[in-house]
Amino acid sequence: MTADPSHADWTGALARARAHAPYLAGALDRLPALAERLAAGDGAGALALARAAGAGAPNPGSALRREKQALSLALAIGDLAGAFPLLEVTGTLSAFADRALDAAIVEGIRRRVPDFDPAAAATGFLALALGKHGAGELNYSSDIDPILLFDPALLPRRERDEPGEAAQRVARAVVETLSRVDHEGYVFRVDLRLRPASEVSPLAISVGAALTHYESSALAWERAAFIRARACAGDIAAGEAFLAAIRPFVWRRSLDFGAIAEIGRLTAQIRASARGGPVVGPGFDLKKGRGGIREVEFYAQTHQLIHGGRNPALRLRGTRATLDALAAAGLVAAEDAALLGASYDRLRTVEHRLQMIQDQQTHSLPRTPEGIDAVARLDGLPDGQALLDELATITEAVGARYDALIMANTPLGSVPVALPDQSSLVEKLERLGFADPPALAARIEGWLGGKVRALRSDAARNAFAAISPDLLAAFAAAPEPERALARWEQLLDNLPSAINLFNLLEARPALLGLLARILGLAPPLADALARRADLLDPLIDASAFELPGAVDRIVAELTRYEVGDDYERKLDAVRRKVGELRFKLGVQLIEGAHDAIEIGHALARIAEAALSVLTAATEEEFRRAHGTVPASEMLILGLGRMGGGVLTHASDLDLVFLFSGDFTAESDGRRPLGATHYYNRLSQRIISALSVPTAQGALFEVDTRLRPSGDQGPPAASLDSFERYQREQAWTWEHMALCRARALHGSAAGCAELDAIVAGVLRAPRDPGKLRADVLEMRATIARHKPAKGPLDVKLLRGGLVDLEFIVHFVQLREHGPGLDPDLGEAVRALAALGLVPASLVEAHDALTRLLVAGRLLAPDAQVPGPAACMALERACGYGDRQALEQGLAQARAHVAQAWVEAFGEALEIRE
Repeated sequence: MTADPSHADWTGALARARAHAPYLAGALDRLPALAERLAAGDGAGALALARAAGAGAPNPGSALRREKQALSLALAIGDLAGAFPLLEVTGTLSAFADRALDAAIVEGIRRRVPDFDPAAAATGFLALALGKHGAGELNYSSDIDPILLFDPALLPRRERDEPGEAAQRVARAVVETLSRVDHEGYVFRVDLRLRPASEVSPLAISVGAALTHYESSALAWERAAFIRARACAGDIAAGEAFLAAIRPFVWRRSLDFGAIAEIGRLTAQIRASARGGPVVGPGFDLKKGRGGIREVEFYAQTHQLIHGGRNPALRLRGTRATLDALAAAGLVAAEDAALLGASYDRLRTVEHRLQMIQDQQTHSLPRTPEGIDAVARLDGLPDGQALLDELATITEAVGARYDALIMANTPLGSVPVALPDQSSLVEKLERLGFADPPALAARIEGWLGGKVRALRSDAARNAFAAISPDLLAAFAAAPEPERALARWEQLLDNLPSAINLFNLLEARPALLGLLARILGLAPPLADALARRADLLDPLIDASAFELPGAVDRIVAELTRYEVGDDYERKLDAVRRKVGELRFKLGVQLIEGAHDAIEIGHALARIAEAALSVLTAATEEEFRRAHGTVPASEMLILGLGRMGGGVLTHASDLDLVFLFSGDFTAESDGRRPLGATHYYNRLSQRIISALSVPTAQGALFEVDTRLRPSGDQGPPAASLDSFERYQREQAWTWEHMALCRARALHGSAAGCAELDAIVAGVLRAPRDPGKLRADVLEMRATIARHKPAKGPLDVKLLRGGLVDLEFIVHFVQLREHGPGLDPDLGEAVRALAALGLVPASLVEAHDALTRLLVAGRLLAPDAQVPGPAACMALERACGYGDRQALEQGLAQARAHVAQAWVEAFGEALEIRE
């Protein structure tokens, strides 16, 4: 109905509100004074009373919530009565949003700077209103989409606060003040995703960074968004200056067909994702559906993008005002502008009716005839069919004009996705069985809307369109679809280009299911894939599920450098190849292709080969400047899991760097160094080659804390000082660590000498009583300071691998070295064969090691994963179900506990 204050029907409006809008009925009961004013037909008085509703509130948030509730009621009844025209309703809501944002900004600053006075100084913090808020056309129950900016030089803050962090605190406070819901309701839902590079940027962005973005890397949809932008809160002057600075970005003098094509593509996306399909009926989306609200807005904005750079009279924010200006400029037929303007008003009015019923941000008609009847009768129509007939006429007229505009202004072939007339994306997702199809459709719209860098080109979108049906089907069939989708988004966000990935998936459809399982089951593999999508490439090879060969074969594979490769390129080549090998082993693990212990051995072989190749390359590069130290060499000792030859995907490399020969000698290069300095510098270079991330990623974390000088000393020590330290000064725990030591790098003679030193230390006689006391004290210290992280932390759980290692190493040292083998599994078998530990410890070791290797990939947080990942964990460890896995773990821990009693003569307490 058309607003006419002189013929307003306040009584009828109140009756319809109580009968058909539960939210309004409840508000009338909660606000009797306001209801009385409305019943008297005093619209102006009702608005004045509503604006004062926050007086006396205990805090700014409460004041705003009270005002919002009262203002919503007054505007709704006035709207229903025909007393307030549409632009008064939307303008009043928009003005309130301005005031609310301003109050929230002041409140946010005052939380850190209590004496801040916005009247006395510029805030240095501002909000830009975009979309309907910027145009002064907010919905009855609308989100707001501000962009929050700050000036680091002006933002009030405490002296010790860094400007960027202070700005984020203000931004978080703004969102909390406006979005928090309590018994008084809420103020506004705040959506900050329109800010530059929202997928990676902080909530508040510095003015300088925002200017750089809009001047260099912004997208077509951002130009369209800024057509309606205005400074609305905080430092208004700074906001206006910012908008003036980016004016050339928004209003370009040359025609940008890419922008027009982008709007056409956005239209296709929006229509495809609209719930209810393209035809008016139950569930039809008034905003996104064909001929809906957004198409009227895009109709106006498309003309503005085409002509606004040359004609400043078209640089308007309001949709109706823009249509009138286009007609006045002769760019749109007057009858079309009038039809679109009237249609827009009517669609917005019905949209408000939908939102008044339950104060929900909805744009879709109800799914049931009864629901549609309620909306129609709230509006004053006789029934739902009358409303559907009216909307069908409106949307057909709007849709026809909009389609003609897009086709007329888009060069042939520049819109990669045709305007769809098939069932909506939401309905397709529903058929696939996704849990929340509307939310997923919105996410997919976001992928294709320019926010994902890898999908910004036409070629990328076309390639994605070719695989998207099969991709979504694969995700729907994945063990954990939502987790897989979240990691797919991470992958897309991290890729500068995804065309090759999409083409690979199109050429090898079988990879889609494997990809979905990787993303859904194994967080470390998903993270690796997000950094390097090309890790999928080797999986098309028939050898993808074969274990890598011996270390020397892996070394040969890693040293296939390109001719002319320099040191850095060699390092990158090794990182790239090692990443592929480790990734393949991870896939083999989640697919159950091999025993988890075999996977662990293979991971260790890869690490040993990488260490060998990178050490050799680093030594060669180092010699160019510093030569060699005569009669001397670098030796590297592996400890822990690296020494034992069984790694997980999360293992550090425990290394000790040593050198032979005279520590007083000097190298013979053009820049000579003393031996100690030489090997310390060289070892630091090797550590960097292994651990420093590059474009190809990092390889391993390196732990050198077990060196004789401890974690504070230089990384390398002479072989003589190492031997002397181990024989005279080392603690018992250091000798226990040596039980898993293995020479990994050096000449055959050098490695033999090092191994002999280690064996001599471990076979030396020692006091059994002191040994026992030292071991027990050390295990108690670990238990206090490093408790188990979760029920699957098989390393630190009592009865787990640490306890098993302590038993084995205690027995080895007590008995002067039997069963000395750096491979813990082989050591246990040797001791069991000698009758020095129970035979059941062999089974316990294998069960716990399988769980460790598989768990680091499938349950990296040591918690029991979701059902699908748990099934993969069970399969990788050789169990039939979760109960069997739990029983196997419990039995292994019980075996360790019994062996503990036999070794130490005291019980080991096992807790669930």
